[in-house]
Amino acid sequence: MTPAALGIVLLPVLLFLAGLMLMDSYKLVAGGVVLRAVAAGVVAALLALLVNLLALRAGISARLLQGVVAPAIEETLKALYVVYLMRTDRVGFTVDAGIQGFAVGAGFALLENLYYALTLPEPNPMLWLARGLGTAVMHGCATALVGIVSKDLADRHGTAALRWFAPGLAIAIVTHAAFNLLTTHAFVSVAVMLVGMPLLLVGAFERSEQATREWLGTGLDADVELLELILSGEISGTRAGRYLESLKHRFPGPVVADMLCLLQIHLELSLRAKGMLIARAAGLDVPMDRDAKANLKEMKYLERSIGPTGRIAILPLRRAHGRDLWQIRMMQKR
Repeated sequence: MTPAALGIVLLPVLLFLAGLMLMDSYKLVAGGVVLRAVAAGVVAALLALLVNLLALRAGISARLLQGVVAPAIEETLKALYVVYLMRTDRVGFTVDAGIQGFAVGAGFALLENLYYALTLPEPNPMLWLARGLGTAVMHGCATALVGIVSKDLADRHGTAALRWFAPGLAIAIVTHAAFNLLTTHAFVSVAVMLVGMPLLLVGAFERSEQATREWLGTGLDADVELLELILSGEISGTRAGRYLESLKHRFPGPVVADMLCLLQIHLELSLRAKGMLIARAAGLDVPMDRDAKANLKEMKYLERSIGPTGRIAILPLRRAHGRDLWQIRMMQKR
C-alpha cells in the first residue's frame, strides 16, 4: 500500500469521525478528548500486534488466529479504554461513548494499516484500498458499538458494572470475525461495512440525542423543584427532608448542615451545567462565571468536611453518579 493509498484509506474514516462530532449538537466531546482516544487506539494496536505475534509463536494457526483469536484480542484491547471512560464517569451519553469508541478504533486502524503497508506485498492496489478502508471502518464502528451498547445498558441498570460491557464486546468480536472471514470477498465485506455500520451508528446517535433532550427536561425540573424547597426552608416536609432528619441520629449537627449545603451547591452546579449544554445546542459557548468556580471550590471543601462516610450517606439525595457526576466533571474542565 503506497503512502497515497494509505491516506485515501484513512481520510474517509477521519472525515466520518468529524461528521460524528458535528452530529453531537451538545458538543459533549472536545477535540483533545478525541485525540486522546485516537492515541489509546494506537497503543491498543501495538499491544495487539505483540499478543498476536506471541500467539503465532505459541503454535496457533494463522487461520484460527484470524478468525477467532485476533478479533477477541483486538476488540478487548480497544474496549479497555471505553471501560475506563465509563467507570470513571467521563462519559455522559451514548453519543460521546460512540464518538470516543470510534476514535479508539480509528487510532487502531491507523497503526494496523501502516503496519500492513510496510510489511505486506501489494499485488492489487484496488484490493488493498478496499480492504484497508473496510478495516478502518470496521475497527471504528466496532468499538463505537461497544461504547453505545455498554452505555445504554449501564444507564438502564444504574451502574457501569463490568458485566454490562460483555454484550457490546460480543457484538464487536462477532462483527470483526465475520469481516475477517470474508477476506476472499473483500469488496462485499467493505460494502457491508460502508453502508450498514454508519447507518447503525447514525440511528444510535439520533436516539441518544432524543435521550439527551429528555434528560435535560426532566433533570431541570427535578433540580429546580428540590433547590426551591431547600431555599424556601420547606424541605423538612419532604422525603429528602425526612432522610436528612434521620441522619442527625448518626452524624453531628454541623456535619448534617454541611450535607445540606453540599446538596444545595450540587443542585446549583447541576442547573448551570444543564444550561451550558442547552446553550451549546443553540450554538453558544457560555463561559463559567466566578460564582460557579467558587461553588466548585466550596463543594470540594464540603466533601472533605463531611468525610467519606458522609458522602456515602448523602448519595441518595445528591445522585452523584453517572450523568450527574459527568456534568460536574464537565464544569471542572472549563
